[in-house]
Amino acid sequence: MRVLFWGTPEFGLPSLEAMRAAGHEIAGIVTNPDRPAGRGRRLRASPVKVWALEAGVPVLQPARPGDEEFLAAARRLRPDISVVAAYGRLLPRAALDLPPLGSLNVHASLLPELRGAAPINWAIIRGHRESGISIQRMVVELDAGPVLGQTRIPISATMTAGELYREAAEAGGARLVAVLDDLASGRSVETPQDDARATWAPKLDREAARIDWSRPAAEVANRLRGCDPWPAAWTPLAAPAGLAGTRVQCFEPGVGDAGADDAGAGSAHSGVSPGSVVEADPARGLRVATGSGAIAIGAVKPAGRRRMSAAEWVRGLQDPKEVRFG
Repeated sequence: MRVLFWGTPEFGLPSLEAMRAAGHEIAGIVTNPDRPAGRGRRLRASPVKVWALEAGVPVLQPARPGDEEFLAAARRLRPDISVVAAYGRLLPRAALDLPPLGSLNVHASLLPELRGAAPINWAIIRGHRESGISIQRMVVELDAGPVLGQTRIPISATMTAGELYREAAEAGGARLVAVLDDLASGRSVETPQDDARATWAPKLDREAARIDWSRPAAEVANRLRGCDPWPAAWTPLAAPAGLAGTRVQCFEPGVGDAGADDAGAGSAHSGVSPGSVVEADPARGLRVATGSGAIAIGAVKPAGRRRMSAAEWVRGLQDPKEVRFG
């Protein structure tokens, strides 16, 4: 098939590679315009655009995917089908219906669960034990089209959003190729979604990543993992006075015996207010009280500094015993 591919971040690269390896022709790439990035704020091409330029594939970067000039250019590429994988914008009807075989989306959840912009993050934040990939036919309503294939991915107790992102991207490429093969052979089956079972995964911003230490330890751990590496769960320092208000990003929550939801932690630190650092040890790192139990923090990133082990950060503090999170 001749495929018009829509995508922007690294998530789409395994799908591109899988389609090319399976013999599908990438007729063109649609990606977001180059954005300023880095300290110099120089324009930077998206990972999908970089892939396209290296592969010699035409690139389209419309300001709006419904512009007639762009749609005319896309028609000239003569695609049989469109495939969308984390493009980052809603497609209007004119764009969805442009190829004869319509448009498919590689979505990182088991639809109808977690429709929306951030299904990977919310699957972990909400404590799901599995996620997956759905290949769905796109309709105007967000993530509501029939499903042509799914792959399930277990979520371990230590998996981060970054790790799930990589697994989902690879699984998406493999499942997409299988669906395209079924379409080509006439074997494809499109299963309507049950809208009554739909849940939502809204865009995750930095404010939503603020740690609420009053929640139980297991919930705090899920948020840290679900925001790793982006947008990164963070907390302000309440003490010591010289650092009060400084943001510290937190990663690698302890689990099991390390303390993510240690049954003994709650009784050992009863009466300690959430956010209090109950251990700041230069060898073992940090343990912080939550609304129920205490949680070990394996790594931190203080504002303006690199990510480091919590123990390394503690060794650099003048008086670790004064540390308290807000």
